[in-house]
Amino acid sequence: MAKVNIKPLADRVLIEPMAAETKTASGLIIPDTAKEKPQQGKVVAVGPGTKDEKITVKIGDTVLYGKYAGTELKLEGSDYLMMRESDILAII
Repeated sequence: MAKVNIKPLADRVLIEPMAAETKTASGLIIPDTAKEKPQQGKVVAVGPGTKDEKITVKIGDTVLYGKYAGTELKLEGSDYLMMRESDILAII
């Protein structure tokens, strides 16, 4: 997990997606065009929450999120997702 110099606002969370699978269970190599978008990642930054609700995830948590959740960002050469905490489905 890289140190990122960004602070999300309100109830937003910055997530570093896990790498997509490159092989199937049987050993077949998956081409780039057929790879599925990963649906889990590590939390690298969290906002302070809203005045009504505090953030429940913390930096370092592994989380599951929706397939099309968040906004893709490229920061310091790495890919990240910025999303609201409500888009996170579960903490692993």
